Amino acid sequence: MKHVGVVLSGCGVYDGTEIHEAVITLLALDRAGATAVCMAPDVDQTQVIDHRSEQETGERRNVLAESARIARGNVRNIQDVRAGELDALIFPGGFGAAKNLSSFAFKGPECTVHGDVTRLVKQMHQAGKPIGVMCISPVVVARIFGGEIRLELTIGNDRETAEAIERMGAKHVEVPVTEIVVDKDNKVVSTPAYMCANTISEAATGIEKLVGAVLSMT
Repeated sequence: MKHVGVVLSGCGVYDGTEIHEAVITLLALDRAGATAVCMAPDVDQTQVIDHRSEQETGERRNVLAESARIARGNVRNIQDVRAGELDALIFPGGFGAAKNLSSFAFKGPECTVHGDVTRLVKQMHQAGKPIGVMCISPVVVARIFGGEIRLELTIGNDRETAEAIERMGAKHVEVPVTEIVVDKDNKVVSTPAYMCANTISEAATGIEKLVGAVLSMT
């Protein structure tokens, strides 16, 4: 049975993991007979957003504790996870990828990425194990490799984010929401998901293709 790491960043699109994307990913992995290994950093969120008003609340919430809501409690601190335990790694999107896993939401192409996220991604790449990224999370791997490897990635058709990805040294490929981009040389698969999706079924089509492509590389 394949073990696939799923990196979460909180719970909720505006300050954490995009819940639909995470659930579709977990469902697709389970249907394929793979075991999901959910994980997240044990840090405070940079923001807490009221998802009705989309305004900051001033609360404090922990990324790992919030991610446990999606994982039904079965979530690990990413600092304790090593590439040797995994066959692949997948990042759902949501602003948590740009606010908690990285500082992209605040610093754009000059952002930094959480140290254990960087470590695990580099370990996976060095071991030749595939990585899937969706929605805004392609910016995380673009920043980690910073042009030392010219990844091919997609976030759909958002021009500003695509330009930021190019500035970080990756190549952006525009595709519709239901499609994926497969960087065969680097074993990285990406799909736009809710960067472009108008419905959950549109997001699901691309995410399910991504999961299938990632598993085919293991």
